[in-house]
Amino acid sequence: MPKELWKGNEAIAEAAVRAGLEAYFGYPITPQTEILEYLSRRLPELGRAFVQAESELGAINMVYGAACAGVRVMSSSSSPGVSLMMEGLSYIAGTEIPAVLVNVMRGGPGLGNIAPAQADYNQAVRGGGHGDYPRIVLAPASVQEAIDLMALSFDLAEKYRMITMMILDGSVGQMMEPAEMPAMQEVHRKNFEWATNGAMNRERRILSSIYLNPLDEEQTNLRLLRRWQEVQNNEVRYKEYFLDDAEIIVIGFGTAGRVALSAVREARALGIKVGLFRPITVSPFPFEALSQLTGQARAFLVTEMNMGQMLDDVLLAVRGRVPVEFYGRPGGVVPFHDEILDEIQRIHTAPIASPLGTTVHTNPRESWLTRMTQRA
Repeated sequence: MPKELWKGNEAIAEAAVRAGLEAYFGYPITPQTEILEYLSRRLPELGRAFVQAESELGAINMVYGAACAGVRVMSSSSSPGVSLMMEGLSYIAGTEIPAVLVNVMRGGPGLGNIAPAQADYNQAVRGGGHGDYPRIVLAPASVQEAIDLMALSFDLAEKYRMITMMILDGSVGQMMEPAEMPAMQEVHRKNFEWATNGAMNRERRILSSIYLNPLDEEQTNLRLLRRWQEVQNNEVRYKEYFLDDAEIIVIGFGTAGRVALSAVREARALGIKVGLFRPITVSPFPFEALSQLTGQARAFLVTEMNMGQMLDDVLLAVRGRVPVEFYGRPGGVVPFHDEILDEIQRIHTAPIASPLGTTVHTNPRESWLTRMTQRA
């Protein structure tokens, strides 16, 4: 199909429709409101369900109900709105049903601002509500990638009976890019053996997240963990750029990774052996792939639009085998490529921190804060 000019939020909405979205429940909040606005028109045209709920709390519990019925369902929101959904997300996870949530992130904490940010990484990857449960988290860096990951989000949620979140900052949600939209899928209601689909010719099905017997709850937690191990084994996704001979490896997701790619290309033109590693699944995180790169790199540079949240996962993967540096812009500030290029050049001209094979003890967040303070 030919490429068309799509705005990120509207592209996500249309991609969800074409992936067979049957029901959407949401509440407006900038910078994701265009998803809700687009679906308020598009879904009724197709005879599918759209409800603007009275709040984010109402929306996620409507998602819960539709998911129990085996419906392909989603919601979307932005940072503080997603925070309000946490209890409902935990109930969905505890009931072991599939649901998709899109978070178009904005600056915070608190009410913050409507500028693009990546400060919800920990909320998505390590948070998401109370209790022990994992979730799949995808992080697109372009409008086309967001389109492609939308159908995958539903497929993964249904395959593993868990929540799939897509996190993107407001830049991707608001930008317009040429993109190719997939063909429309027909809605085929799957015959989920667990769903409360109203059939009369079978035993009653009851879905719940309550297990009053702690041993039953323990078995549920262990079942979720075994399923998560399948996800870790099969669903890790990332992209590599110029890594064949890279001595400095930049790591960034979403828009930060996209900006970093421009800096990497410019550094390459200057003769610096630098490459980019961009996680697409930030949960499960590509620990093993990053760990293997420590054998060739003299340094890693993590760049994010926050104060270093993915940084902690990179440090876990590296385990002190090479120095790790950090450059972040929090609060809704998007870094320019020349800022990241300056960091690459600084690392390139610095002496090697320690001999190969020795453990490196660094505090990349503290040294970054010192540099930011001096610059201010």
